[in-house]
Amino acid sequence: MTLVDKTISGLTWSFIDNFLNNGLTFIIGIILARLLEPKEFGLIGMIMIFIAVAQSFVDSGFSQALIRKKDCTEKDYNTVFYFNILVSVIFYIILFFSAGLISSFFNQVELINIIKVMGLSVILNGFGIVQGAQLTKEIDIKTQTKISAIANTASGLLSIYLAYIGFGVWSLVWRSMSNNLIRIILLWMWHKWRPKLIFSIQSFKELFGFGSKLLASGLLNTIFENLYYLVIGKYFSAQQLGYYTRALTFASLPSLNINGVVQRVSYPVLSKLQDDNKLLQTGFKKLIKNTMFITFILMMIMAAVAKPLILTLIGQKWIQAVIYLQLLCFSLMLYPLHSLNLNVLNVKGRSDLFLKLEIIKKILVIPVILVGIIWGIIPMILGMIIHSFICYFLNSRYAGLMIDYSVIEQIKDITPGFILAGTVAIIIFIPSLFINTIPIILLTGQLLLAALLVLTISEMTKLEPYLEIKEIVLEKFLRR
Repeated sequence: MTLVDKTISGLTWSFIDNFLNNGLTFIIGIILARLLEPKEFGLIGMIMIFIAVAQSFVDSGFSQALIRKKDCTEKDYNTVFYFNILVSVIFYIILFFSAGLISSFFNQVELINIIKVMGLSVILNGFGIVQGAQLTKEIDIKTQTKISAIANTASGLLSIYLAYIGFGVWSLVWRSMSNNLIRIILLWMWHKWRPKLIFSIQSFKELFGFGSKLLASGLLNTIFENLYYLVIGKYFSAQQLGYYTRALTFASLPSLNINGVVQRVSYPVLSKLQDDNKLLQTGFKKLIKNTMFITFILMMIMAAVAKPLILTLIGQKWIQAVIYLQLLCFSLMLYPLHSLNLNVLNVKGRSDLFLKLEIIKKILVIPVILVGIIWGIIPMILGMIIHSFICYFLNSRYAGLMIDYSVIEQIKDITPGFILAGTVAIIIFIPSLFINTIPIILLTGQLLLAALLVLTISEMTKLEPYLEIKEIVLEKFLRR
């Protein structure tokens, strides 16, 4: 297959993977939210920072380093594999013996056993990092899609059954564990690579030279992203953290789905264009225009329909999550744009600049955290929105310098989609303030009106991203 064919195939399967698997995860999450209490989701949220930090160390930026390197050898793959396993065991031991301290910090005794069991996922994931990197490098998203679909479905059904028979928070624990176990088993079954007894210091130094900077930036990102869980869990309650995590799950669905579709394919493809700045700029411009057109529409519409959406899908007991969801939609709205701009730095081999930017951005998170501790969760999320826009300007400025594509040019390219999405969101939100009806009826009416408005306005104004996406969809449909 040519690079173009691989890209189209990769984008198609990445789209299917993200929307199928995240859709499955979302539906399973809705069922579990009806069966379980907010506090039980909050307990899992409390320990996520510790699991995520351990996982960052296990990967250590090596997966990105393998994807970026053009000619990886068996020495490279085996060196990374054994390093991953060694570090995963070390960090599980740390988690195991830290469980009591973490439990005391949150004043939740249930966390001790939860950490000891969920920590095993760190070791499990260590066995699949190399195979996952190889599949991404080959742009073989189809295999990853099948693996994720099977793992998500099986683990989801298990967790629903456990929640139904009264396992409570443990249904969420076993969902995570079974998902990781099934995914690793399928990776080993369906990918031909097998480790050999090889470890190269030279390979380690070469890959770690690039990966270490990504580790540092990724670690910073992981810690500061999960600090919000830490603050809410420590200074408020497991129940409030449950509302926050559920709202975040809803808000993340469109943003992270779209980001996942583009990210998994754009990084390996742009890496192949790293030596041709003109082609790189052209591809990047098209990516951000089309990506943000879809993202703005989905995120703003979700903010507008947040109340009937929550009431329809997970019920009245989650009503406090509505305001969190509305605000988080604006906080996460620029997430795909952050990732795409940072991809340019990685493609150009500037992981050092990537790290410096991450340090600056994380320092700017500290005031947001302090606002949360002093004034509460809602002011903290407002701070997260401001922080997201500041981060965008930092990311786009330095990425733009690499490919001669300024911040002003980027903003001009994405503004039409922003205006369209904002207009539609306001139009469908205002009537909901005065209409008192069954939530599902209101939600259906809002979504139908939104779809009609988006299509009508886009056709009338001939918006470039809309026309390009329409052409791709029609071409794909006609091919069938």
